[in-house]
Amino acid sequence: MLHIIELEEKNIVATKATGTLGKEDIEKIYPLIHAILDKGMKVRWYFEMEDFTGWDFPGLWEDLKMDTAHAKDYEKIAMVGEKKWQDWIAQFMKPFTNAEINYFDLENREIAKQWIKK
Repeated sequence: MLHIIELEEKNIVATKATGTLGKEDIEKIYPLIHAILDKGMKVRWYFEMEDFTGWDFPGLWEDLKMDTAHAKDYEKIAMVGEKKWQDWIAQFMKPFTNAEINYFDLENREIAKQWIKK
C-alpha cells in the first residue's frame, strides 16, 4: 500500500510504501506530480519503504510507465529503505532520469527528509 506523507514543501511528493504496491497505488500520485508540474516546478520525490515487498505486475508496469513519462520532470529522489535490493533499485534508476537519486537506510529517514528539501 502507498501512503501519502505530508512534508509541507510545494514541490515534494512524499510517500511511504508497505507491503505490495499495485496499479491503484501508483495512480494515487499522478495528481500530486501533475500539480507540481503545472506550477512549472520539477518534482522531488521522497519514497520511504518499510516492510515493502515490491510491486505486483500491474503495479510495476504502471510505475515503469510513470517513471518513463516523467523521467525529465524529477529533480531529486530520496529512496529510504531497509533492504539491500532497495538500494539496488535506486542505483538501477539513475541512468533513466536526470534526477539526483540517493538511497538512505530507514534509521536515516530524517537526514533523507532534509536532503530532499535542499
